Order: sequence, then structure tokens, then C-alpha cells
Amino acid sequence: MPADTLNSIEDEVEAKTSKVRKAAKAAVANAAEASQEKLNEAIDLADRSIRDAAKRIEKAVREGVETIRTQSEPYRDSAGQQIDEAQKYVVERIKERPVVATLTGLGVGLLLGLLMANRSGK
Repeated sequence: MPADTLNSIEDEVEAKTSKVRKAAKAAVANAAEASQEKLNEAIDLADRSIRDAAKRIEKAVREGVETIRTQSEPYRDSAGQQIDEAQKYVVERIKERPVVATLTGLGVGLLLGLLMANRSGK
């Protein structure tokens, strides 16, 4: 084989190799770009799903709190009335017997003081 023919074959092989390399690089770039787009879409979908779930959870919690508030309202009103009645009862008893009330208060205070002193001494 003549040298010119061998050189032309080498040039032809090199040109085809260069074309194949360029095509491979373009295919890899296209695949990377497509993968990045799919990844971005998946991230956007996950973000939307998380936001929707957070909104549903927030709504459920808000409804639960409102239900508890509504259900506990009668108990709150009743407790307020009972506290008012107890306060009136205590005030009436103190007015009826101020000396007994004062001595009772002192006795309770003394007992609490002794109990607390024993605890801190241990």
C-alpha cells in the first residue's frame, strides 16, 4: 500500500473518530440536560406536595382547636360560676366569724411553714 493511501485512510479514520466523539459529547450533554430537567420537575412536584400536606395539616389542627374550644366553653363557664360562688361563700364566712377565720389562716400558714421547713432541712 502506498503511503498516500495509508495517510488518507488515517485521516478518514481520524475524521470519523472526531465526529463520533462530538456526537457522544452531544448525547451526554443532552442526557445531562434532560436529567436535570426531570430532577427539577421532581423537586417542584415534591415541594408542591409538601406545601399541600402542610396546608391540610394546618387546617386539621385549626379545626381541632376550634372544636376543643367549642366543647370546653360550657365547662369554662361552669368553672367560672363555681369559683364566684366559692369566693362569695368564703367572704360570707369570714364576715360572720372574722376571729375564727384569722386564727384558721394563721394555723394553716404555720402548718405550711413547718412542713416546708422540714422538707428543706432534709
